Amino acid sequence: MLKEITLSNNRLNGSIPEEIGKLSLLQTLDLSHNDIGGSLPVTICNLSSLVELSLEGNKIDGHIPDNIDGLKNLSMLSLKRNRLSGAIPATLGNISGLSQLDLSENNLAGDIPATLVHLTGLTSFDVSDNNLSGRVPLLLAHKFNSSSFMGNIQLCGYSIAVPCPSSPAPTAALAVLLFLLCCVLLCCLTRKRSSSGKKTDGGAPATGREEKPGGPATGAEAESGGEAGGKLVHFEGPSAFAADDLLCATAEIMGKSTYGTVYKATLEAGNQVREETAREDHQEPKGIRDGGVRAWQNPASQSIGAASLLFRPQRREASARGPETPIDWATRMRIAKGVTRGLLHLHNEVNMIHGNLTNSNILLDDDTNAKISDFGLSSLMTSAASSNVIATAGALGYRAPELSKLKKANTKTDAYSLGVVMLELLTGKSPAEVTNGMDLPHWVASIVKGVDQ
Repeated sequence: MLKEITLSNNRLNGSIPEEIGKLSLLQTLDLSHNDIGGSLPVTICNLSSLVELSLEGNKIDGHIPDNIDGLKNLSMLSLKRNRLSGAIPATLGNISGLSQLDLSENNLAGDIPATLVHLTGLTSFDVSDNNLSGRVPLLLAHKFNSSSFMGNIQLCGYSIAVPCPSSPAPTAALAVLLFLLCCVLLCCLTRKRSSSGKKTDGGAPATGREEKPGGPATGAEAESGGEAGGKLVHFEGPSAFAADDLLCATAEIMGKSTYGTVYKATLEAGNQVREETAREDHQEPKGIRDGGVRAWQNPASQSIGAASLLFRPQRREASARGPETPIDWATRMRIAKGVTRGLLHLHNEVNMIHGNLTNSNILLDDDTNAKISDFGLSSLMTSAASSNVIATAGALGYRAPELSKLKKANTKTDAYSLGVVMLELLTGKSPAEVTNGMDLPHWVASIVKGVDQ
């Protein structure tokens, strides 16, 4: 016959007993602000007479049961400040009398179910400070203010300041991939026919490569690309392959930078390299100039780009793609520290200015340790090309304001770019986005100023 249990603000621990589901007449269950752990028992959903359920401020973990709609008379549900994970069950939308719903400060992930718009009597709603993602259902976004959704980095559409990105055109992307695949296959077939038809005097096949006299600058090793022309420049590691080997390799795009397009190539021998196809207006080491494709090589690990992790979450079908779930704050801090250490090493140990630090040239290994790429390439660029790179960096939002006059990067302009990367990690917003007429640094400054006031 028990109708009310109120044991809030005590020091109760352990877990909620399964037997609580036998209290068929219970209308109020308040166990808030205790030290209760474990998961929610499925039997709690048998309390069909329950009107108020408050478990706020405990250590309850696991998932919210899918049959939560068994609480058909529930009016108030507060699971705030626990350790709940998994998705918000769509069955919550079946509890038609629900007027107060608080799921904030947990580890809930996935979308906000569209079924929640059926809760027409909902007057209080809060899912802030979780790991939710995707677009907020339009009716909820209009009905509740942004504080109900904040703290979910990959959640969008709940205010003008947090718009949802436009969907890419998958058909166009597929066409580009098919075109690249055809080009690679055509190159491989052409070179195999050519090598089988050419023999040296001793009967061995000709290499199709031409050695260049003299060594290139900065410790890089340049090699002719045979019939295709151009140069292959090895920045690190042994020069164990030639330009012809790259043309027959399988490759996937890792990202694009202002210097060119970055690929992860798998050679026929099975080893992997990071290849960057450069812009045509760069300066060759020691004055060597040719027409055709240029590329630089250094060893590639199983890496993904920071930009992919932040803005293009995908299924982990390959190691060079981003994860399906949002990245947590510890990972963001690890990335920020890694990039900072890398830039400090370039400035203090190598005495080198990066000049083009963006999220697209920050690579992450399987443990999300950050590695800075594209450093040293500025020494291969002509002055005109360097100006183009600086202009492109400005369009992407990474350029320090003083670079428009200085025209030459330094440690301070590198530090500015590092600050923009940190703001990306903090807000989940791209610096190329314009919010209320402001770029990312000015937008953050306006938010901080508004909070202070």
